[in-house]
Amino acid sequence: MNKAPKTGTLLLAEPFMLDPNFKRSAVLLVEHGSEGSIGFVLNRQTEIRVDELIEDFPEIEANIYYGGPVGTDTIHYLHCKRDLLEGSDEVCPGVFWGGDFERLKFFIRQQLILPQDIRFFLGYSGWSEDQLKEELQSGSWVTAPMFANYLFKSQPENLWSQVMENKGSAFSVIAQMDEEAHYN
Repeated sequence: MNKAPKTGTLLLAEPFMLDPNFKRSAVLLVEHGSEGSIGFVLNRQTEIRVDELIEDFPEIEANIYYGGPVGTDTIHYLHCKRDLLEGSDEVCPGVFWGGDFERLKFFIRQQLILPQDIRFFLGYSGWSEDQLKEELQSGSWVTAPMFANYLFKSQPENLWSQVMENKGSAFSVIAQMDEEAHYN
């Protein structure tokens, strides 16, 4: 049974989801309320580095992740450096969203924020007021607790399977299913 989503919940796409934006995706909800929800796909890394995309950005070996199909002309970031970045919002223990962009650039230049401390996202995933609730009821998503290590220590290409496996029980079996498996 899925728990009611809240900020900090990890959404795992059900194994047969065909939508290419979310197939085998792990989405972290960074905001969830009565007006809708916002999240970032954690396991869709691009080949583009953030310092190649943003003019006058300090050099950092950090690739951009595809955050979702909404607002693909925007950049967002999740990090573990709340003490350095004023204005950050806590998403869950050890994971913070946003913060002062000029300070971010300064701390990257000073090497006080390193690639393993931050993830950049192009666009985001968004749901209207009751849309996510309806998608959960129809079985499109499986909820899971979020841990900072999923973001900062796990291999993105293995994240969906790793979290399914960590849920145990039938989810362990789902984690082992071939990505190309289809209903009979």
